[in-house]
Amino acid sequence: MNKKGLIIIAVVAIAATVAGLAFLRRASGNDAPIVLYGNVDIRDVELAFRQPGRIQSMVVEEGDPVEAGQLLASLDAQPFEDALQAAEAEVAVATAELDKLKSGSRPQEIAQAQAGVSRAEAALRNAEQDFNRQTSLLGSGASSQRIVDAARSQRDQAAAALRSAQEALSLARTGARSEDIKAGMARLAAARARQAQAETALADTRLSAPTRATVVSRVREPGSMVGAGTPVYALSLRDPLYVRAYVSEPQLGRIAPGTRVSIETDSSDKTYEGQIGFISPTAEFTPKSVETTDLRTDLVYRLRIVVGNADQGLRQGMPVTVHVLGTQD
Repeated sequence: MNKKGLIIIAVVAIAATVAGLAFLRRASGNDAPIVLYGNVDIRDVELAFRQPGRIQSMVVEEGDPVEAGQLLASLDAQPFEDALQAAEAEVAVATAELDKLKSGSRPQEIAQAQAGVSRAEAALRNAEQDFNRQTSLLGSGASSQRIVDAARSQRDQAAAALRSAQEALSLARTGARSEDIKAGMARLAAARARQAQAETALADTRLSAPTRATVVSRVREPGSMVGAGTPVYALSLRDPLYVRAYVSEPQLGRIAPGTRVSIETDSSDKTYEGQIGFISPTAEFTPKSVETTDLRTDLVYRLRIVVGNADQGLRQGMPVTVHVLGTQD
């Protein structure tokens, strides 16, 4: 066998050896437990009043645990209470005006209009009689044309007054127009909306915790004037608590949302339980916080792990070791 043939055989043998080692390494990696490295990721929230005003009280201090709905701070509520009373008065006025329109005329008003019609009828009868008498005297010369014309004018005015009185009686019996009633309803709705706004503004003078959390910082003190949206407290949420970890592409097929994990820290012997809740669809380079040699230069996928039995032993940014156990039943 010549030298060229020996070289070819050696190259084939080396390639086969490398391929075999790679296969064994892959097979071994697929069977080995998955250990991930990450950090505790606690979400923060800044609390602020939705209304401007002067802070009246600050109830909790830095480091205090708070529960959902617990009162944390309050504003001076007097200006908001005054605004609410004014809005309630507007609602009362609008309600009374609408009731007046819907009720129509009172019986006394209808009777008064009826009396006006009777007076107008009597005046018309008197003017008609006077006109007829002056007309009959005109032929004998006992009356003049000027007197007859004046009597005719009085009769016509009395007839017009009767028609006006009759229309006033008709309006009193019919009541308000539908358009007036709709306008009154719109005014009442606007007044009620202003009352609701005033009630909301008054409720906004009390600042409550949105969920279980720990007070990280107390930014303002009683007596301070604050604008709407000015932070007053900063809270660190205690529930839910997450761990941010990273997994390499070869291990990606062995995990899924719902996969159970155990979590360990360097500061205690306690083991925390959790499950994978989110796997990023986008690859990224391993962050510097992941200090494993194998993953340092690889592309990885970010995981969000929900911790089920979190306590005060887990703090923001704390490094943790995650052991993947298997899918949840």
